[in-house]
Amino acid sequence: MQKMKVKSFTRWWKWTLRNYFILIFIGCIGFVGIVSVYKLFISKPTYVYVRVKMGQGLWWASTQKPSMWFVQAIQHVKEEKDLTGKPVVVLQKVVYYPWYGGSQYDIYVNAKLRVSKVGKAGKYNFKRSTIGVGTPIDFEFDTVQFSGTIIQLSDKPISEVYVEKTITLTKKGAFPWEYEAIQKGATVSNGETNIFTVLDKQATDTYSISGDQFGNYLSTNNESKKYITVKVKIKGKMEGDQFVFAEEQLISPGRGFSLSTSSFVFNDFMIAGIE
Repeated sequence: MQKMKVKSFTRWWKWTLRNYFILIFIGCIGFVGIVSVYKLFISKPTYVYVRVKMGQGLWWASTQKPSMWFVQAIQHVKEEKDLTGKPVVVLQKVVYYPWYGGSQYDIYVNAKLRVSKVGKAGKYNFKRSTIGVGTPIDFEFDTVQFSGTIIQLSDKPISEVYVEKTITLTKKGAFPWEYEAIQKGATVSNGETNIFTVLDKQATDTYSISGDQFGNYLSTNNESKKYITVKVKIKGKMEGDQFVFAEEQLISPGRGFSLSTSSFVFNDFMIAGIE
């Protein structure tokens, strides 16, 4: 009996030496299976919260901004799920700001991500890529796919507090039709709250005199212009000691201000005061 056991072991050992790569392959499969089962069913998931500016993913690259049809599409998506049906992305909030240069929008989303932690350095992997502020990120919902740049990352839900201020806007040398197009009570929403409201407007007449090619100034060349003053109420956020409107537009006297409403485009206006 002992000799039979020795022979069996010897044969098994020789077979192992000849086919060691098969055992290595089986071992690798088993290891991957154990790790997968652990991650899927035993280990607790890690979540982080991000704020993303929609774009093609690289913050330094300038690409076309999304149009209204995309804003409408993204408002209906909620979760991105993995192959097991568990959510890897939960979309928490979508806000958008009309771009004054056209019919496009700057879009920002808040999302909850399921990630894996990398070592003890506080780094996170999402879909096998390390993420952080400034890195590109891709979302693949059932009906909508888009990319963006992470502008904020936290291990706690991102809280946002809006601050309301009244500012005075001015424009020198404006056309009369510009003053008429500004409507009291006109508002702009970011999809969550009204961020801009026209409170009041005033205008005084100014004139721009131009000459002909011989240096003559004729009364027929006089063109009536307006000096427009507009009071508006805006909602923004305090970033340190700076007041920020529409996520990225700093508000302080002497700075330019641009915004598109449904009835008028505020372009080349200057901030004259903040209350």
